[in-house]
Amino acid sequence: MSPTPQWVKNLKPTPPQGTDLIQSERDKSKINVEKLSNFLFTKEVLERQDRVLAILQAEKVFDKSQNYFDGRVDKFKTALARAKRMRQLQVKHKWTQEEYLMANELVSEPGPYGLHASMYLTTLRGQGTPEQQKLFLEPAENYKAIGCYAQTELGHGSNVRGLETIATWNPEDKTFILHSPALTASKWWIGSLGRTANHAVVMAQLIIGGKPYGPHPFVCQIRDMKTHEPLEGIHVGDIGPKFGYNTMDNGFLLLNKVKIPHVNMLARFSSVDPETNKYVKPSSPSLIYGTLTWVRSTIVLQSGGVLARGVTIATRYASVRRQFSDRDAPADAGENQVLDYQMVQYRLLPLLAATFALHFTGKAMMGLYQDNQKRMNSDAGQASNTSRGAGPEETHSGSDLLADLHATSCGLKALGSTTAVDGLEMCRRACGGHGYSSFSGIGSWYADYLPTATWEGDNYMLTQQVARYLLKSARAVLKGDAPNNDTTRIFTTFLQKQDMGAAHDILGSDSDLVAAFAWRTSFLTFEALKHRDVEKNSWNSLLVDFWRLSTAHSQYLVVKNFYDVLQSESLRYELDSETIGVLHKLFRLYALDTLEKGASEFYSSSAVTVRQIQLARTKSVMKLLEEIRPHALRLVDAWHFPDWQLDSSLGRKDGKVYEDMFYRASELNPLNGLTIDPYPDNDVLVKRDETANFKSKL
Repeated sequence: MSPTPQWVKNLKPTPPQGTDLIQSERDKSKINVEKLSNFLFTKEVLERQDRVLAILQAEKVFDKSQNYFDGRVDKFKTALARAKRMRQLQVKHKWTQEEYLMANELVSEPGPYGLHASMYLTTLRGQGTPEQQKLFLEPAENYKAIGCYAQTELGHGSNVRGLETIATWNPEDKTFILHSPALTASKWWIGSLGRTANHAVVMAQLIIGGKPYGPHPFVCQIRDMKTHEPLEGIHVGDIGPKFGYNTMDNGFLLLNKVKIPHVNMLARFSSVDPETNKYVKPSSPSLIYGTLTWVRSTIVLQSGGVLARGVTIATRYASVRRQFSDRDAPADAGENQVLDYQMVQYRLLPLLAATFALHFTGKAMMGLYQDNQKRMNSDAGQASNTSRGAGPEETHSGSDLLADLHATSCGLKALGSTTAVDGLEMCRRACGGHGYSSFSGIGSWYADYLPTATWEGDNYMLTQQVARYLLKSARAVLKGDAPNNDTTRIFTTFLQKQDMGAAHDILGSDSDLVAAFAWRTSFLTFEALKHRDVEKNSWNSLLVDFWRLSTAHSQYLVVKNFYDVLQSESLRYELDSETIGVLHKLFRLYALDTLEKGASEFYSSSAVTVRQIQLARTKSVMKLLEEIRPHALRLVDAWHFPDWQLDSSLGRKDGKVYEDMFYRASELNPLNGLTIDPYPDNDVLVKRDETANFKSKL
């Protein structure tokens, strides 16, 4: 392809220019972006981001110019080169874990070390004995051994108890024999396994003397440490291209009677006594699944930021893009900014409110997780009720310390990731035709995030865990022996007032708005309890009810956490009154928009009246959209996404949307380096291939 001629380079978009439109948008609001960013993340975190970003941008391997053009194999090679360099930079600059995670967020692609750095190391730290940590964790932390977490199988995902891989204890030589008895026992979807890892924590059914003891974690070497070839009895590889996530080598693993030493069963919470061949029970079975609880809590924390990327791109583009004229405007008024259309505001601004709601909820969720970890570690030696059923409805959670955290993490993981996934697609569509281009920066981000709605517990399956907890809490309240927590308190309030009915002033009182969400949760819980305990309906017949219940409870938690932040001293100390006022409007927009979309449940539970629901939409929500609209751009700026991280033509901070799109298409696109023969009667496909000229050299 000939170089872009100078006359093309001299062309500018039709005025007004995107830079002018973007600046005009920012001038409409007086929100202090820096202070709001500091409130969301802290000044220390933002300085860390700037420091790490400067280091990454100076490294040629992190050049993103070919990200949207490479095929699967090239994507993986580039991701591996980046992962290696990232580790080298971590050592060179003595990065903390927070700095390393920040670097990964800025690069914004799943890397081949992803499961090693998260699940593998976390599992070894949490479930290994001191001896095992010395043996397995130390080399893994120094990247002398690369690992992954092999749980999901070809035939089993969410149902961990149904895993088919077995680990049989051999008392003769004191070893475990790992085996895949069927094709469906193949480990599948395992990140970092396909080509990268040489070790795996394999979740397998423990068998002692022919008796099964459930799934347990085993460390298994799968590749030679020098040649990186699979060891004997092991068949391992990459599972192939996916909808997204193609920089990660998700893999499969089959084991044919592979022997591993006794020490390879992670034994902090349960073990096999090599002398007596007896199984030593864990103090609490739930502790085995602590890794998943941590991951779910992290997903909740990240969901707001994930959605915020899409909202940032769509809001900035809607500020620059001009389409059609207002039907009621003068004939010479010109085209409208897309963000001025109420329908666009109705699609984007509630999502903007959701980013803040999820962010504050995620911070509260991580605080709850850390508090429970402290309590759990102090009480880990205490005995607990271990009578657990195999089905989804267990009378006891296995650990009272974990019950509330487990239910909360399940429900909020499901709601947060679903909100982010659905919201990203809404943002892409709000960008019109250009939203379908990879240069928008939304499509690839959506595709890479999409599996979050399935892994670490399918979002629909997880709602059963929430319902189980809520039913158990309701039973305890009715019996009068309930623990004192937020869930039991809202249930007690509901029972005391259900006969007289609720009188929530959702349009005039924030606390009443929160109470209306609590009332809906309580009503749906006792309705489900009646269907289950009184009418004796089957668990399966109530799954849709449980999904609605879990969603309602999780939405209540999000609304409550947002409300609690607005009441906090730190808010009034760190932010000015105008910014606080806008956050208050975002709170009401999120709550009232959510209420209006779930109107039937709020009405049927008598939490609100029909007239209130009507006014919530026609008066409150529409008025809030109008009031928040001038602040939209500064609100997305507060998320502090560098252009380098977003990698989006549409979401450029300076508004140079069309210039950037044309540059990528004309000067970075390798396909333009092919001169083809277009005639069907000629077997020649390519006359000249100059694609290499477009490639960045690593």
